[in-house]
Amino acid sequence: HIFQTSLILLKVFSIYSIIMGYNKKSVSDLSESDLKGKKVLVRCDLNVPLDDKCNITDDTRIRGSVRTIEYLTANGAIVVVCSHLGRPKDGPEDKFSLAPCAVRLGELLSDQYEDVDVTFVSDCIGDKVSAAIKDAINGEVIMLENTRFYKEETKNDPDFVAKLAEPFDLFVNDAFGSAHRAHASTEGVAKLLSPAVCGYLLAKELEYLDGAVSKGEKPMAAIVGGSKVSSKITVLEALLDKCDKIIIGGGMVFTFLRAQGHSVGTSLVEDDFVDMAKAVLDKAKGLNKTILLPSDIVVADDFSPDANTQVVKADAIPDGWMGLDQGPDATKEQEDFLSDCKTVIMNGPMGVFEFEKFNKGTFGLVETLAKITKENGAVTIIGGGDSVAACEQSGLAGEMSHISTGGGASLELLEGKVLPGVAALADA
Repeated sequence: HIFQTSLILLKVFSIYSIIMGYNKKSVSDLSESDLKGKKVLVRCDLNVPLDDKCNITDDTRIRGSVRTIEYLTANGAIVVVCSHLGRPKDGPEDKFSLAPCAVRLGELLSDQYEDVDVTFVSDCIGDKVSAAIKDAINGEVIMLENTRFYKEETKNDPDFVAKLAEPFDLFVNDAFGSAHRAHASTEGVAKLLSPAVCGYLLAKELEYLDGAVSKGEKPMAAIVGGSKVSSKITVLEALLDKCDKIIIGGGMVFTFLRAQGHSVGTSLVEDDFVDMAKAVLDKAKGLNKTILLPSDIVVADDFSPDANTQVVKADAIPDGWMGLDQGPDATKEQEDFLSDCKTVIMNGPMGVFEFEKFNKGTFGLVETLAKITKENGAVTIIGGGDSVAACEQSGLAGEMSHISTGGGASLELLEGKVLPGVAALADA
C-alpha cells in the first residue's frame, strides 16, 4: 500500500495511549488487526480561511490532520473525513464547501507518496455517502461535505447523529478546535461508535495543554493578554491557582491599573470588571504569588497605525492618550521574570501587534519564550487565538514547544472545563 512504508515510523513516534488527566485511548492503541478493512469516521478540524474565490489561504489545520489519516490508511482502514467550515446559516452554501479541502488534502498526502486522490462526497449523510463507502478499497480516503450544512449538527440531534454514524465501524476525533462543542460530529457519534479514540493532533493538544497545567515542571508561569478582562477572567483565576507566576498584558492591563487607582487616559477599561481585577490581585497576594503588570506603556493619541506615540510610566498615562503596547522596560522585566521558568503558557498578546508601531511588546516577549525554550529547555505553549498569529508574524512559531490549534477549546481546557468531544471518547 502507498502508505505502508510510513507505518513503522508512525508507530515509533506514536503518542502515549494514556493522555494525561483525561486518560483516553488514542489512535496509536489501534493495531492493523483493529483497523484493516474497517470504515473509520475521522472528525478533523478543516475550518480553514478561504478567499473570495474559495482558495485556501492557510492550510495549517489540514496539515495537522495528515498524520492521523496516514496512520489509519497504512493500517488498511477506509478513512472517511468529516468537518465543519464556517457558519452556514440555511443549508449548503458554495463558499463553505469542503471541496477545496479535499483537493488540498490529496496534494499533501501526495507530497511524500505517489499521487493520492481524496474522493469528495457532496453530502455527509445518506445514499451518496453509503455508495462511496461501498465502492471504497482499503486505504482509500474520502471526505464528506460540511456537517454544518445540516442545522441538526450543532444541535446534536439524535436522528442526525444516527445517520452520520450508521456506515462506520469506529470513530477518531482529531478536531481539538471543536472539542469544546457538544455537536453531532464531535460528541454525538462518539457515543454510538466503538471504539471512539483521540487522533494524534488531539492527543498532542491534551498532552501539552492539559499536561502542562496538571503536571508541568516548576517554576510555572502563565502569560494572559488580550483586550478584555471579561473574556479571560476565568482562565486567569484558574491559572493563578496552578502557576507560580503570572504576567498580565494587552488591553486588559488598564482595567487592572484602574483597580490600583491609576489614571489610564482613554485606554480600554471594563468598568464592570474593576472590582474583579482587585479581587484577582488580592487573591494573588493571599497565595503569595506575583502578578507582573507592565511598568511602562506605549501610548498613542489615536487608535491608528499612524498615531503619534510616546512611552510613559504605567502610573502616569496622560489624559487623551491610550495605551496600545507595553514599553521596553516592561519587556526587559518580563525576560528577567521568566528566566528560571520551566513551563510557560501564553494566552493573548501584549498589545495591538497588528500595527507595527505596537508590536514590539508582543514580539519581544515571544523572543524571550524562544530563548528560554532553547537555552533552558523550558516547555513553552502558545494557547491559541491571537497568540498563535503573533508568534507566526514574529517568525518564531517554530521555536515554541507547542502551538495550539484551538482557540476556544484551548481557553476552556486551561480554565479546567470538561471538553465534551474528549469526555465522550473511550477511556484508556
